[in-house]
Amino acid sequence: MIQSQFTQGPREELTAAVIDAKARKDLSWQELTDGTGLSVAFITAALLGQHALPADAAKVVADKLSLDENAVRLLQTIPLRGSIPGGVPTDPTIYRFYEMLQVYGTTLKALVHEQFGDGIISAINFKLDIKKVADPDGGERAVITLDGKYLPTKPF
Repeated sequence: MIQSQFTQGPREELTAAVIDAKARKDLSWQELTDGTGLSVAFITAALLGQHALPADAAKVVADKLSLDENAVRLLQTIPLRGSIPGGVPTDPTIYRFYEMLQVYGTTLKALVHEQFGDGIISAINFKLDIKKVADPDGGERAVITLDGKYLPTKPF
């Protein structure tokens, strides 16, 4: 039976346990993804509390992280999504980008830091591209490329 969360608390606690176990075991997001049949972005988002995992993927990830059966169950629940506090934009197009960042913002941050280190992606030294392409299932899709220079944090 599909279950849904009504507060972020339980998933936030699980996310903290996932991050702790990931660090203790020195695993990458890709290593956690291997064997699930899903994408690294989806698994990362799920482990950061933004998606429910299918039962088999939840078990694979939990085994790698040495998480208990309660965690396996919780990974399968539909979370209360959103990870960025603050005001909500009212323009429909901007709101959809806001929605994308609510769901994938922590995933992007986690993957950028894992792959590049401590730093940011510049919005000044930056290229943006958007293309309309045919959707094989009918209609059209938007392909948006955000291309920013990585700027490492410099100790002082």
